[in-house]
Amino acid sequence: MFSDFVTQILTALADLGYFGVAIGLAIEIIPSEIVLAYAGYLISRGEINYFGAIAAGTLGILIAQLILYWIGAYGGRPFLLKYGKYLLIHERHLDVAEEWFNKYGAGVIFTGRFIPVIRQAISIPAGIAKMSYFKFIFFTLLATIPWAVLFIFLGERLASNWAQIDDVAAPYVKPVTIIAIVIIVLYIAYSMYRKKKKA
Repeated sequence: MFSDFVTQILTALADLGYFGVAIGLAIEIIPSEIVLAYAGYLISRGEINYFGAIAAGTLGILIAQLILYWIGAYGGRPFLLKYGKYLLIHERHLDVAEEWFNKYGAGVIFTGRFIPVIRQAISIPAGIAKMSYFKFIFFTLLATIPWAVLFIFLGERLASNWAQIDDVAAPYVKPVTIIAIVIIVLYIAYSMYRKKKKA
């Protein structure tokens, strides 16, 4: 079960309906999976509906990632090394995210969302690199919408047992993570092949 602190926050967010779902995901005090699953639970109680929950969830996650993008764009690495711990982003996460972004480019904004080590930090190097807003938002939404749909759906199915979301979601999340890693590996192999062909 979750701590009293988490439960109190979720209860407060529930009172705000869709706005609460969006705010809970935008400020990221609680992992997105938990907030989305709780939104699914609220659907099971008839307090909100699917489409509204998905829209609010997607918007909240996008806002959170845009904040990180802006921090990267205007604060840069020095700011994050100093204050990143308050955002639950540590130097090792930033190092991995930067390395992946520099190697694999914009596409990692999509695939990186499904890989635990870099999921939260991948928006930062995109901001540092001044990646175009259109590309950033496009790849973020491409990954965010199915993520929101999955956890909201599972939360609704679990209903009052929604707190078991981690165990129930694992069989779905693991294959997606593996697929994301495979895509990156294939991209690396393809890039190496092109370089050798040009040489």
